[in-house]
Amino acid sequence: MADVDVEGSVARRDPTPSASRVPPQPIHEGIARAQSEPPPRWLRVLPFVGRAPALTGHQWSVIGVLGAANLIDSYDLAILGLALPQIQAGLAIEESAIGALTATVRLGVIPAILLTVLADRLGRRRLLLVTILGFTVSTFLTAFARDARDFAMLQFLARVFIAAEGILAVVVIAEELGATTRGWGIGLLGAMGTLGYGLASIIFSTVNVLPFGWRALYIAGVLPLLLLAWFRRSLKETRRFETHRAGRDDHGGLEGLLQPVRNLARMYPARIVALCAALLPIAFVFETSMLFVSKTLQQEHGYAPGWIAVMFLTVGLIAPIGNVAAGLLGDRFGRKRVMIVGIPVNAVAVILFYNTTGPWLPLVWGLMVVSLTVVLVLFSALGSELFPTSYRSTASGMRALIATLGAAFGLWLESQLYEITGSHGAAITWMLIVTPLAPLIIALFVPETANQELEAIAPERAS
Repeated sequence: MADVDVEGSVARRDPTPSASRVPPQPIHEGIARAQSEPPPRWLRVLPFVGRAPALTGHQWSVIGVLGAANLIDSYDLAILGLALPQIQAGLAIEESAIGALTATVRLGVIPAILLTVLADRLGRRRLLLVTILGFTVSTFLTAFARDARDFAMLQFLARVFIAAEGILAVVVIAEELGATTRGWGIGLLGAMGTLGYGLASIIFSTVNVLPFGWRALYIAGVLPLLLLAWFRRSLKETRRFETHRAGRDDHGGLEGLLQPVRNLARMYPARIVALCAALLPIAFVFETSMLFVSKTLQQEHGYAPGWIAVMFLTVGLIAPIGNVAAGLLGDRFGRKRVMIVGIPVNAVAVILFYNTTGPWLPLVWGLMVVSLTVVLVLFSALGSELFPTSYRSTASGMRALIATLGAAFGLWLESQLYEITGSHGAAITWMLIVTPLAPLIIALFVPETANQELEAIAPERAS
């Protein structure tokens, strides 16, 4: 059923008259006529990329800007996991309250969906600039949190902007790259994001000697403001959105703002249901399994912060490779096949990490990271490919919302299971019981999108 939509149509078939959708041909012709350019110099510092495909100067610029923003996002996300014991001690957070606090922070993705809806009406560029400014300021202010409530509130706000920026970045890459390079571009975007984790781990290795301790990690988050002028100058609106905006029937006021939401419910509704149903079992456990890595290594295996940094900067280097590999494998073998293999591999790696000890523990963690990376990259790709331009950002936001609800519930449940088992590792292992549902749903109900133009995968339908 690789090419069959769950609504009974073939993914490559356009079920609507040509008058009811935006003609894709001018966009494709423009891409074909654009002259490719050699890879930019900054790509040389990413040896894991391998041989890059032929892209235009504009496409390289898009990847560079969004990759830098994604790096900054990931830096903020990494701090909470790395410095959790230090933050917990500094703000006097009880052990049983950790899961609830991090779940609250994770719920910041819920209001982020409002920004993705606006991006389908006002444009991708404008909302990307708002999110970049928003998460930078929120991260900086987190350094001045007085207690757990302040910390949760500021990180909740930061997560709103981080989530929206990550969603829109994938949408822009999907809209600006061609069918045969789209997966590679999304993978490279994720790979550049993992560099933020590496940067965070380097700074974290000195957390016990830094002035202000863990707070200094968040103070450093203000530095990206220096890049804002570059972001404004380099970011352009996507050609697909410009074409869509020129051809759509605009409605003013609230009706116009809600049009993407109506489209989500009326065009390809079974696709969003299938995608979210497949994502939910993964989201339920992946946030929790990654959150407790540093804490488990420090408190159960005696790793010092410096050794954790070394692990992140050695074994952790396979994470960006996993991002690029996800894109390449997804383009070559299809998104579905790679995900169906990657999901159970990740589950096995999580079980081994939280239930074994010994010198191979960093290698097990590496398998856990790379398999999760592959799966999440391809979920992001599907979230932007399965839906038309008119509500592509909104659909991606809905996917992120479901992932957030699943992760928040998983974090809450982990706290409850911890009270029963007395072990974070045992609690996480029990949570993996739902994981096999995901590959089954993907195999039966999610259409394949690899190597097809976006307009062929999801033509605009009358709404």
